[in-house]
Amino acid sequence: MSRTIALIGGTGPEGRGLAVRFALAGRDVVIGSRDAARGESIAAELRASLEGREGLGEISGAANADAVAQAEIVVVTVPYEGHAATLADLADALAGKIVVDAVVPVRFDRGPRPVEVEAGSATEEAAALLPDSRVIGAFHNLSAEILLDPDRTVHGDVLVTGGNEEAKRTVFALAEEIEGVRAVDAGPLRYSRFVEGLTILLIGINVRHRAETHVEIFGLPE
Repeated sequence: MSRTIALIGGTGPEGRGLAVRFALAGRDVVIGSRDAARGESIAAELRASLEGREGLGEISGAANADAVAQAEIVVVTVPYEGHAATLADLADALAGKIVVDAVVPVRFDRGPRPVEVEAGSATEEAAALLPDSRVIGAFHNLSAEILLDPDRTVHGDVLVTGGNEEAKRTVFALAEEIEGVRAVDAGPLRYSRFVEGLTILLIGINVRHRAETHVEIFGLPE
């Protein structure tokens, strides 16, 4: 399997943060954007921020469709308002690939508020739009600020939802390439709405306490 990860919406904070961590793990990363020049500009900034570190994967930028073409695993981090349109445009290019949806349906009105999704969650919406892809939910609850700082250690669990067990295991392994992260099987796609809602709760806690919180599940068997 290709070592390259494509990040659709990779110019935003969460996408940039995941790009940093995947590159530190030795993965090649392509920052996807509607504007190829914007994707390459962000890639150049990230390369500069990691200059001198050993074992880095390559970071490049491209238009979304070109980024998808280079990878077998695609992580989606677009704002929710662009979620459906972006995936519909890329449906053919994403066929046969593992698509990891990290999008949270949230709006801000005196704090974070959930956006009602007819499918139940952004991840379920992605699965409906991409019937020929293996859609998995993951990476919602990691702090973008921590991910972006390569000198900080990430501590937290990544809650993974999905129905395709092979794809799920691949995403478990990918998540745990990030130092300090443990992947936790959080159940089928229909549980994605709870993971996404938990993210909104964490945003509110972070704002209220000026903190950078994360999720850890205690009591699981070794």
